[in-house]
Amino acid sequence: MTDPRTEKLAEVLVDYSLAIKPGHKVVIDGSVTAAPLMRAAYARVLRAGGHPLLDVDLPGTDELFYKLASEEQLRHIPEPAKLIVETFDARIAVISEDNTKSLSNVDPQRMLIRRQARTGLMKTFMRRSAARELRWVVVLYPTNAHAQDAEMSITEYEDFVFRSCLPDLQDPVGYWQRFSTWQQAIINWFRGKDRVHVTAPGTEIRFSIAGRTFENCDGHHNLPDGEIYTGPIEDSVEGEVHFSYPAIYSGREVTGIRLWFEKGRVIRASADKNEEFLLSVLETDEGARRVGEFALGTNPGIDRFTREILFDEKINGSFHLALGAGYPETGSKNESAVHWDMICDLRQGGEIRVDDQVLYRDGRFVIDLPER
Repeated sequence: MTDPRTEKLAEVLVDYSLAIKPGHKVVIDGSVTAAPLMRAAYARVLRAGGHPLLDVDLPGTDELFYKLASEEQLRHIPEPAKLIVETFDARIAVISEDNTKSLSNVDPQRMLIRRQARTGLMKTFMRRSAARELRWVVVLYPTNAHAQDAEMSITEYEDFVFRSCLPDLQDPVGYWQRFSTWQQAIINWFRGKDRVHVTAPGTEIRFSIAGRTFENCDGHHNLPDGEIYTGPIEDSVEGEVHFSYPAIYSGREVTGIRLWFEKGRVIRASADKNEEFLLSVLETDEGARRVGEFALGTNPGIDRFTREILFDEKINGSFHLALGAGYPETGSKNESAVHWDMICDLRQGGEIRVDDQVLYRDGRFVIDLPER
């Protein structure tokens, strides 16, 4: 029997996040491990009059691909993948790993080749997303693998996931609408401002947001949601950042990351674990050494690190930077095949000043805001 929360989540994804209308072409991609949610979303798209397409992976196929593919195969982009990015109206991407460590021992050089080959696809996706031609939402379906990463039982993890996505189970859309109003007040405060200065243990970084736009993450692109983000001026980032939590990319966990910036570019990088992988990602292309995103996490239901970036980037009391591709809708001009989020906790001695005004201290906003 399907968990009724799964049905409710599918309803929010289709009706609120993507607002599917008759005739919309919608791809639903994920693994068979997420079958209950994918099935519920498929049915909901049909009820809305849309045209759903299931793109279903089998567990272990990514590992097989990196093990067996020739260089030509690593660089190949299937025509259906291009067609979806170029012509579909909406995408629901469901995360549901049965083994989150399956790619841990893949040669980083093979991953680099694959990322570089997908640069054009990423540009098209970013362009169509910014123009609102391609709407998308990412969601997670709970599995034992994700629960183990989060150091929870499967039932505890299911409760955590659904509580983060559906804080008000009776009126989830109303909740995200109220939350949107609260976040918009923060975005309004940022308007017309320029210099951002972030300090935390091991971190002091400055950059400009002059003329850039903040996006209100209120359940339209991610579930769970709860962040505001922008793209810093590409050559303005200066200073050092020590990221509090492991950063996970392409199935590889890198811990103790430190980055040093000059004129917006990473000039030095180190890590306590998997430093070689970190350095290989930085070599993907020129944009991989620059910041495409600065964001503040705001979801009050996410208070711990779980090793899943969809949740961790929204930890209440944190900020994150993404190396690589920026979102054009923010004004970012940074292009890359990479988009790698890295999180810094601000709850123990962190502060954010904007044009010398204190915005944030010890993980809390200190400006006047409406109730959420």
